[in-house]
Amino acid sequence: MDTQEKNIEYSTINTYSTLNQLTEKTKNVWLVCHGMGYLSRYFIRYFNELPAEENYIIAPQAPSKYYQTQEFKHVGASWLTKENTLQETVNVLNYMDAVYKAENIPSSAKLIAFGYSQGVSIICRWLASRRILCDKLILHSGGIPVELKEGDFHFMQEHKIPVSYVYGKGDPYINPERVEKETDKLEKLFPGLYEFVSFEGVHEIKKEIINSLV
Repeated sequence: MDTQEKNIEYSTINTYSTLNQLTEKTKNVWLVCHGMGYLSRYFIRYFNELPAEENYIIAPQAPSKYYQTQEFKHVGASWLTKENTLQETVNVLNYMDAVYKAENIPSSAKLIAFGYSQGVSIICRWLASRRILCDKLILHSGGIPVELKEGDFHFMQEHKIPVSYVYGKGDPYINPERVEKETDKLEKLFPGLYEFVSFEGVHEIKKEIINSLV
């Protein structure tokens, strides 16, 4: 049996969600990448206690949708899997480019880049590969990609961009050993620029933590 797997290129359409209005009064634009299992229109609600006039939220949508249970009722989404990861990463980063271009973020607003869980890997890869200079980077309960190397964020080091790594003290995925590994990555990529923000909780997002990070 002669089986072959081939590639084909085609155009596709995906959604993304926004919260509040982008105006001359907007102080902060948040670009927030959700974790596995979320849809952007629900994930974005974690940011609805930020002052609406000052904060505009953009939530890209992971492209791969799936039913979360055998009841075929609740739909979740995933950014990447171990299947064809390199090509899928290219596709996802191209999608992120399209969202960024479509929103035309004004230079007068601060750009806050935020990744939660699986979204940490997406926001890190996108910023590094495109040399996007944000004003603050928030990494929440996720792993920094191991392929990123010293110098990939040199452009952020030059501007002394602050980085916050946020996690719940009871998070089974971010145990002390994992914190140590992430610390090594942070020290390599963002020396002297990062801080840890821990809270009482598990693998979850708390609005009060988000509100405190503006």
